[in-house]
Amino acid sequence: MNKDKRQQIFEILRTDNPNPTTELEYSTPFELLIAVILSAQATDVGVNKATRKLYPVANTPESIYGLGEEGLKEYIKTIGLFNSKAANVIKACKMLIEKHDSEVPDTREELEALPGVGRKTANVVLNTAFNQPTMAVDTHIFRVSNRTGIAKGKDVVEVEKRLLKFVPKEFLMDAHHWLILHGRYTCVARKPRCGSCLIEELCEFKQKTEV
Repeated sequence: MNKDKRQQIFEILRTDNPNPTTELEYSTPFELLIAVILSAQATDVGVNKATRKLYPVANTPESIYGLGEEGLKEYIKTIGLFNSKAANVIKACKMLIEKHDSEVPDTREELEALPGVGRKTANVVLNTAFNQPTMAVDTHIFRVSNRTGIAKGKDVVEVEKRLLKFVPKEFLMDAHHWLILHGRYTCVARKPRCGSCLIEELCEFKQKTEV
């Protein structure tokens, strides 16, 4: 895909959704961090249902740590992998209290040192909470990037690096959100909704299937 096409694609996505953001509900960087940890292999809708009950009771490292694993599980047991997630969240809270004065760090290295936080989670927090132009490549973004031709790659890290290289700088801050929403609602996995796609004319998947 050439530079002009990418420019047009992101201009269209920006016009359609000028201020994109995560669908996870949060009010502080810490609430976002916990929500993203909980969202692994789970839906944002499911996570929001759980955090709507959890956060009014506990929404700081100290208060969640005070619940303990068993107490936390009562709030998140509707989410997949809740046992391991509860363990990681409690350990992460302990580390935040002891090493970061209960503040969420704003560097990749420090975030990835927290239990339950991988590269994708760190990128979401850096981008959404701290306004850093990172690219958190999940299954949706991986699919959209490869299918459309915006940034093809064999794995998520390769796609991430190519997106950071190829997405025009003016769009980098919001590109993560546009791509994930596009993959979630339009460029879906089994049967992409090409007929209702805003960027259909620029997509190289469509052109390839018509050959």
